[in-house]
Amino acid sequence: MTDTPNEAGVSTVSAPASRISIPIQLRWGDLDAYNHVNNTSMLKLLEEARVRAFWAPDEGEDAPPTAVLQAGIASGTLSLIARQEIEYLAPVPYQRRPLDVQLWFGKIGGSSVDVCYEVFNDPANATRVLYARSTAVLVLVNAETGRPTRVTAEMREAWAPYIDKPNTYAHR
Repeated sequence: MTDTPNEAGVSTVSAPASRISIPIQLRWGDLDAYNHVNNTSMLKLLEEARVRAFWAPDEGEDAPPTAVLQAGIASGTLSLIARQEIEYLAPVPYQRRPLDVQLWFGKIGGSSVDVCYEVFNDPANATRVLYARSTAVLVLVNAETGRPTRVTAEMREAWAPYIDKPNTYAHR
């Protein structure tokens, strides 16, 4: 398990086994006028990590064992974000090495899951910086009816090893 980062968000411990670690490369366009990653760009970075972690890969692509969701309307099931909360802990400067986005499940319900995130600098850095933490409530919806649909046994089996304590936020 990771240690609790200090007030500056600094940690020296790597991701625990209960997390999926997805490297996400920054783009120059993710920066704002203050020369750090814009708050709205962070949502896009988290979305990219979520897609890579949970959407089933195409033939010949690598993906973590959690990648079991079929993508697109043709699959019959949509994965929609019902709610997302982000706590920004440190500005994210532009860097050539990818961010380390760690994901896990705070809860797996009947038709929804709480996806938890922590965004760090690259693990190769001697000093780890926790930039942000987030939680997204992802709801599975039938593409035809628009009604929630159940988390399948396959999803539960793939995701169960990645259930851990949900994020807590400092400023509530």
